[in-house]
Amino acid sequence: VVLNHWGYDALRPLQLETMQAALTGQDALVVLPTGGGKSLCYQAPALVREKPTLVVSPLIALMKDQVDGLLQRNIPAAFLNSSLDEQDRRRVWQGIAKNQYKLIFVAPERFAGDAFFNLLEEAGTGAFAIDEAHCISHWGHDFRGDYRRLGQLKQRFPSVPIHAFTATATPRVRADIVAELSLNDPLELVGDFFRPNLIYRVHRRGSGFDDVINAVQDRPNKAGIVYCIRRADVDDVTLQLQAAGVQAVSYHAGMGDEQRTAVQDAFTSGRADVVVATVAFGMGIDRSDIRYVIHAAMPKSIEHYQQETGRAGRDDKEAECLLFYSGADFGLWQHIIQKNDTDSADDHINLLGQMYRFATAQTCRHKKLTTYFGQEWDNNNCKACDFCLDGVEALPDSTVLAQKILSCVVRTGQRFGAAHVADVLVGKVTDRVTQRSHDQLSTFGLLSDHPKQMAMGWMDQLVDQEMLNREPEFRTLALTDQGWQVLRSEADAQLCEVVCAKLKKRAPRRKPTSLAASFADAEDFLNKGSKTTRGRRRSSAATSNGQKPHADTAPQPLSPDERALFERLRILRKDIAQEMNAPAFMVFSDKTLREIARHQPKTESDMLAVKGIGPAKYEAFGEQFIKLVNVTPQTNE
Repeated sequence: VVLNHWGYDALRPLQLETMQAALTGQDALVVLPTGGGKSLCYQAPALVREKPTLVVSPLIALMKDQVDGLLQRNIPAAFLNSSLDEQDRRRVWQGIAKNQYKLIFVAPERFAGDAFFNLLEEAGTGAFAIDEAHCISHWGHDFRGDYRRLGQLKQRFPSVPIHAFTATATPRVRADIVAELSLNDPLELVGDFFRPNLIYRVHRRGSGFDDVINAVQDRPNKAGIVYCIRRADVDDVTLQLQAAGVQAVSYHAGMGDEQRTAVQDAFTSGRADVVVATVAFGMGIDRSDIRYVIHAAMPKSIEHYQQETGRAGRDDKEAECLLFYSGADFGLWQHIIQKNDTDSADDHINLLGQMYRFATAQTCRHKKLTTYFGQEWDNNNCKACDFCLDGVEALPDSTVLAQKILSCVVRTGQRFGAAHVADVLVGKVTDRVTQRSHDQLSTFGLLSDHPKQMAMGWMDQLVDQEMLNREPEFRTLALTDQGWQVLRSEADAQLCEVVCAKLKKRAPRRKPTSLAASFADAEDFLNKGSKTTRGRRRSSAATSNGQKPHADTAPQPLSPDERALFERLRILRKDIAQEMNAPAFMVFSDKTLREIARHQPKTESDMLAVKGIGPAKYEAFGEQFIKLVNVTPQTNE
């Protein structure tokens, strides 16, 4: 089934076990990190059942993409949500009643009344697949009240198996999902959260977004996503990148549906390489060659961070995950949470605190992520993060340095945040410092030979080592018992060099274009400079620190003739996709096109041997691509 409809001759870890549970009727909770292939786990078993599989998902905007992809594989499927007009809703409703579909996608709001329950009871249901299942848990990072209604499924359909899927769930959240859905002795499958091809680096951010602009400029012609907190920041970063000569486009919830679709399709098809976005972008994006994900500011939870960075390197080749953070990010998120999430603000602020601890920690990034999601870690060196690659060591005068900082916290009364204490330590004369006579303290200027960012970074490290306590609401610092021991020379501290993003002189900027150039008329903008975006991409064999990636992750470059064929294949794919009014990836992925260009299949059997092409794909598109491969382009002498 998988080979015939999807063209895969092998499965990813835990996919087989999940499918076996589905076919034997066993409940299951499946946690697979982003890119782990969750959708195949419930789509493939649905084809061998007599009754349909009902998929519950909160991502209304992506249901159409999933259904279109299934229809391209000759799999009967439909979605039922608020985007349909009355006539289409009636058509799908009748199709469900007549058992015309193998897969039916619905939003959780569909279960608000008894009508849909009654329809499913009359028509029959083979299985339920709950996508983004963490949304049912109060302890999750994205709780949604509508998911609570799904607790009725086991009551109304006691013999129908339920499979809950999520990419991000701690042990506490997993237990809550099982309880809320009333799963019966479920098989619990948790994928490996350690992805060694992702290189994690964290930098304390300077003023503005210069660090982000520099990072993107250092990675020309590579596919990447830049995440910001606010829509205004998205617009600002986009304009700065455009002015610096980068072909960047915006994506956020404030844009119209057509604008967002244009940007999403352009990125998916490879016509745009850099998207600056809020968290609204990325769910369901099927582009495997994303070489970097940059966070211009700290996300609001480790769950969000793991999910967003997980969109990089899905082709298993090396990719970078850069996080630029500052203490102001915590305050901004705290304000947003308290304004919008009044019922669960404390839980979300706790998750935010965990994320800040991740950013400021001086330990292996992969270890932090893996253990956060409840998995054991016995790796001495991940060889894939700043801490392990750069060999961070404790400063020789760590304890004395810590005593200076702790003393300043005490002398300022243990009622100020890190920014003010750092001003005092570096000897910065501000109105706040002079008004409180803190420029007269013995600790004023003790760290005058260090930048303020570094002083704040050391305070973060002391918080992480539980020598300082940071009050959650007002962010004031106070010494813990362990901190007092260090101050009294009864215990030692270990502080590491703080990695601050370094500014460099950037290339001259062009005059910024209007934001309309990036999203109001996205197609026209994306077509400008197409020679740059469609030109040959630099080999990713060298990383930012000059080291070569592992041999098994190094990309195999195409020859000049193969590259030329690859570009012609992309044009054909674009024409087919436009005729279908569908995203280009639904035809073939870039990875599949590269394989076609490399092996140049001439017959049906040759084409079916290409990874990613099964009988259904061949029947729909195969002959057109074989014809192009067999045509030799004419050249002028």
